[in-house]
Amino acid sequence: MRMPQISRTELQINQTTHMKTLSHLTVTADITGFIFWILGIVLALVLLGFFFAAINYFGVWLRAKVANASVGIVELVFMGLRKVPVAMIVDTRITAIKAGIDIETNWLESHYLAGGNPQMVVAALIAAARANIPLDFNKACAIDLATKGTGKNVIEAVQTSVNPKVIDCPNPATGRSTIDGVAKDGIAVKARARVTVRTNLERFVGGATEETIVARVGEGIVTSIGSADSYKQVLENPDRISKTVLDKGLDAGTAFEILSIDIADVDVGENIGAKLQADQAQTDKVIAQAKAEVRRAAAVAVEQEMRARVEEMRAKVVEAEAQVPLAIAEAFRNGNLGIMDYQRYRNIESDTQMRASIARGEGPSQGGR
Repeated sequence: MRMPQISRTELQINQTTHMKTLSHLTVTADITGFIFWILGIVLALVLLGFFFAAINYFGVWLRAKVANASVGIVELVFMGLRKVPVAMIVDTRITAIKAGIDIETNWLESHYLAGGNPQMVVAALIAAARANIPLDFNKACAIDLATKGTGKNVIEAVQTSVNPKVIDCPNPATGRSTIDGVAKDGIAVKARARVTVRTNLERFVGGATEETIVARVGEGIVTSIGSADSYKQVLENPDRISKTVLDKGLDAGTAFEILSIDIADVDVGENIGAKLQADQAQTDKVIAQAKAEVRRAAAVAVEQEMRARVEEMRAKVVEAEAQVPLAIAEAFRNGNLGIMDYQRYRNIESDTQMRASIARGEGPSQGGR
């Protein structure tokens, strides 16, 4: 059987195609090799960086390992990449483990990243555990974040729960030294109290502060004094104030629990009732004077009105008298009045004027006929 013959042209085409294929494979191999070379360098740099980081954190890792609070070296490296103070977190965990409190490193790291103070939280947990006060990690973190920027901290909250705190009522910082109340007999009573409180950790976050305690106790003292029939009852039994105030449950909704309210001092103040009566009498006097002045002004107004009316009447009389001569003249012209009639009229008028002068004590009038 004869083999098919391949022409020279076909052979050249096949050779050209084969060469192109070989060239393409060569380029592809070069690119792949370059990529692997770059990846190798990057991997080497990463491993080198990880190696140096591991060396850097080896002391911290070893310290945690020896203290039975082991933390993985990889975890330490990633913690450093997250800009977390590795030594502080590890030392805090070691302190907690040595105190018998198992706290994960992630918990401490999360609280730090949230803006809290892990060392303060662990110290508060240890203090609470030593005092048999129930306090978990989440509650301690919440208290730590709630007190941030207030000048207080979670350790102080726990310490106040262990060792009760005494609050003066009223607070001397307000400029007042006593709380003043008035008994039913009008006598003022000045009292000063001391309130013993301890922290209620369950209500510390979101609970009212010391200012609320002071305000409520002050209100209760004023109410207790005001309900007394006499100031003598308050002086005889100061404890009735504290009993009345304690029965009101003033620590509801606050971050504290009131243990006791002690009346430190009670003094007698002014006679507010008498002073108020005097002020009321003075006020009544002023009101009466004002009303009298209103009536006087009204009388003066009426008097002036009457005077004006009198002057008006006089003007009318003068006007009427002015018509008399005209009427007489008219009577003369019409013949209704004679000379003798006019003369008698003048005599009667003169007699009338004389009698009027004698009645006034002026003597006989000089204006006779």
